[in-house]
Amino acid sequence: MRRSTHRSLRHALLMLLAAALAAVGAVGAVPAKAATTTDWSAAVVKSTMQRFTPSSIGGWSYPVGLYLYGQYQVYQRTHDPSYLAYLKSWVDRFVSSDGTIDQSFDSLDSMLAGRLLIILHHETGQAKYATAAAKIYNRLATYPRTADGGFWHADTSSRAHQLWDDGLYMVVPFLDEYGKEFGNSQATDAEAVKQLTVYANHLQQSDGLLQHAYDESKKASWADKTTGLSVEQWCRANGWYGMALVTTLDDIPATQPGRATLLTDLNKFAAGLQKYQDPATGRWFQVIDKPTSAGNWTETSCSSMNAYTLSRAAQQGYIDSHYSAVAAKAYQGVLARISLSKGLTNLTNISVGTNVGDYSYYIGRTQATNDFHGLGSFLIMNEQFVRAGGS
Repeated sequence: MRRSTHRSLRHALLMLLAAALAAVGAVGAVPAKAATTTDWSAAVVKSTMQRFTPSSIGGWSYPVGLYLYGQYQVYQRTHDPSYLAYLKSWVDRFVSSDGTIDQSFDSLDSMLAGRLLIILHHETGQAKYATAAAKIYNRLATYPRTADGGFWHADTSSRAHQLWDDGLYMVVPFLDEYGKEFGNSQATDAEAVKQLTVYANHLQQSDGLLQHAYDESKKASWADKTTGLSVEQWCRANGWYGMALVTTLDDIPATQPGRATLLTDLNKFAAGLQKYQDPATGRWFQVIDKPTSAGNWTETSCSSMNAYTLSRAAQQGYIDSHYSAVAAKAYQGVLARISLSKGLTNLTNISVGTNVGDYSYYIGRTQATNDFHGLGSFLIMNEQFVRAGGS
């Protein structure tokens, strides 16, 4: 009886020990999914930093500025100091110790990278970045406008009197962030709302999406001689608009005059995006409103921008919550375009820089890999989904 009892106790103890060891193993184990999950934002940043130094990545330009703004978003989450140091090294190529910056700022495109000046002032407190940013802000005081107050795409004869959707993201977020950083939000918020409203008044169509460009003079080769509008709805132009709109809604107060109009425009825009989303891939086509036309193809940068806009807008309650699912499908569609090869990321099917043109012009644009239009918009999108809990 005593031996039987001892055996039973011994067996029980062994079973308990086995169970304990199994539990320890379970706690220490990494689930298969977690083990294979890639932080795509960090992977893109590390790959780009490996491919380029701050000196070789390119000159002062909006595509590099967009990419580095995306890199800053990753820095804010990961706190990897090398990400911010890289950004600062690039900006310091152009900004002297007294804040002099050798740029004319005669186009909206040249202003997007100005957001990095505001970021660096915020991060370092160095006055030179405020001085450089003020040059952009002061330039806007004399910058040419349409009769109803829209900033021309560029202060040049070839772009005179023209509004391009692209220009909104080049300047509006800068205005939002300049006002917040330097205590001038009342003026900058009003200007941001005005620009978004003027552009939408000219460019937004009944389907909620926007034509690429408008020429007040109606003299551009692409402009309709009656309306002044370009003929096509280019996807990335719409992407720029959506991101500028959501950025401003995030930054302006609830009591801001004109906010209700922006919300109305955003809801129409969201409906248009949902209407033309490719049901097979979740992405959007290069010419967004002609998904079945010959030669059209789904483009990565605008799909990233649109996924970001819908996700952020739904999260903030600017549009109906069902758009979260539309955004999530787009996000998965973009993720299908990124891969790792020999430790480096590759993001494919990105339209290179694009002018205003006709259908054949847009679909004939080069489909590049790792173009900064795509990398920057990918990082902005991915950080939105990572912070929102993924999909």
